[in-house]
Amino acid sequence: MKNFNLAIYQNKLTSKEDIQLAIEEICQPVTSCSNTSSTAHLHIGNTSAAYPDPIAEMEGFSRLLWGVVPYLAGGGDYTSWETTLQGITNGTDPNHEEYWGTIHDYDQRSVEMAVYGFALALVPEKIYEPLAAEAKDNLVKWLSQINCKKVHDCNWLLFAVLVNIGLKTVGVPYDKERIDKNLDRIDEFYLADGWYSDGVNGHCDYYTSFAIHYYCLLYAKLMEKEDPERSVLYKERARLFARDFIYWFSKDGSALPYGRSLTYRFAQSSFWSAMVFAEVEEFTYGQMKGIILNNLRWWFTQPIFHKDGTLTIGYAYPNLVMAENYNSPGSPYWGMKIFLILALDDHHPFWQAEEQELPHLNNISVQKPAHLVIFRQEETGHVAAFNSGHPSTNDHTHTSAKYEKFVYSTSFGFSVPRAEWGLGQGAFDSMLAVSEGDHLYRVKRKNEDYEINGNIIYMKWKPWDDVVIRTWIVAGLPWHIRVHHLDSNRKLDVADGGFALGKTNEGFREEAVNEVKDAHSAFVKTQLGRSGIVDLTRKGNVALIHPNANTNILHTRTVIPTVKASLSKGHHILATAVYGEPGHDKPTDSYKEVPYLEMDGTKLTIYSADNRILFQQDLSESPSSENKGVLR
Repeated sequence: MKNFNLAIYQNKLTSKEDIQLAIEEICQPVTSCSNTSSTAHLHIGNTSAAYPDPIAEMEGFSRLLWGVVPYLAGGGDYTSWETTLQGITNGTDPNHEEYWGTIHDYDQRSVEMAVYGFALALVPEKIYEPLAAEAKDNLVKWLSQINCKKVHDCNWLLFAVLVNIGLKTVGVPYDKERIDKNLDRIDEFYLADGWYSDGVNGHCDYYTSFAIHYYCLLYAKLMEKEDPERSVLYKERARLFARDFIYWFSKDGSALPYGRSLTYRFAQSSFWSAMVFAEVEEFTYGQMKGIILNNLRWWFTQPIFHKDGTLTIGYAYPNLVMAENYNSPGSPYWGMKIFLILALDDHHPFWQAEEQELPHLNNISVQKPAHLVIFRQEETGHVAAFNSGHPSTNDHTHTSAKYEKFVYSTSFGFSVPRAEWGLGQGAFDSMLAVSEGDHLYRVKRKNEDYEINGNIIYMKWKPWDDVVIRTWIVAGLPWHIRVHHLDSNRKLDVADGGFALGKTNEGFREEAVNEVKDAHSAFVKTQLGRSGIVDLTRKGNVALIHPNANTNILHTRTVIPTVKASLSKGHHILATAVYGEPGHDKPTDSYKEVPYLEMDGTKLTIYSADNRILFQQDLSESPSSENKGVLR
């Protein structure tokens, strides 16, 4: 439950003054976590990340600066700045007990160094000039460590770029070769249409926006005169990316929950703050203002703060189940990057512009570099990203749940496993889960092959070497179609899960879930909307799975309509129609407009309720690049 006594929940977020106040409202509870014996570390909570707790405390101290530095640059008077300066002095002094230490290869402290480079470049008069000569020298030496250490081959390369821009700005030795080398390597991650992957064969997710583009736009602005060629290039790529990325945002202010590091929350819209900072107007200032402020408002209606006002780990509520191994109590404060807009002076056109709604957007946006097909349902505000999956994987926590589900939704979110036993612990919404009858389920972790053709997505994947599954998704809202062709040398139990529908409370009781169910279909309805699934091939049975609590990132308790089947060795076809519509003022009866299937030998055809052909495929053929699903 939200603590409505927190001032942040009452902030209307309409003016620059409101945003400045939000900085203080977010920072004050964190800074009060420190005590008189510590100025360079902030102990925010008692959970740990993969790195030692003192580094996590240094992380919490540092990440506030992503908001505080623009606040200072734009004329704000941060009440704890003198204490912060003392913390920086102590943290970079090798003779002080609070020294942040000598860094090593692949060190988390390399991540946190970036904001100090940014601060040196943007507000040297605030962070550098007030320091004594020895403190200046210590700061420079501590930051310069990054130039002789290895970092991960991804967005991390840009941390050294920002550090060296800062060193250059204050007139001390810096490594220009490192800047050029790292930026050249980042260029190798560029795909098309403004999209970068986060490393070679990496995923395209919010790291494209709140990391790679964000830092490149900082570079474009801060180095505009020194490197006009790259400045122009980064701005143009950001323009291209913006045309796709705007589709990730709903008119209610929420954005697609997809990928890792979702605990950074309102960093979701920090790309738009960087666009404004770099004065790139692919959309009007009023429209970008609307995206940024609406996203912030949406977040400040969610229970994301502890009672003491510090941010929790989680997404729409405190949730360690979905967290990454690198999420410490201070990690969520990377969301402060959204406050880059505060660096703009009071007379900037952004502050003068009237806040506007999203521009007119198409119902569908095919984003091939990101492996996504985005559908928007304007009447409900529902945004859903249908996903082809990826040819590679990694060892980040819940990679399958965060990158390989068939669809991600602003209204239904997605779920992560709580444990390994059964459908309730696995919470397999928007996935096909397969088991050998032992209640231990496998799901798609990567693809052998994939293709996007309009609104039809094809993928080939192997849960085991001797089980080959070809899946077609016919993307759409409120209905979408899934066709699975399984070629298996194992007996399998399979479960195809629909959208996870949130359940709410009525007093001491859970809200009654309205169920409409028969042998081959199941629909559920709550105050939050309606979710359903239909077994078009009539090979199995339907079930309503009530997964473990806190598995969904939006809703603490959910229900997942699911088609289950037990399959012998051999070839099998399983086709489902999946329905999802969030609750809204004018609910429709579109859930009754059920698609249907016909088979003519091995030729499968799926029709809409009004007899339009949605999909045709000869399932006896191994699909070539020209024959991976036909939209009629």
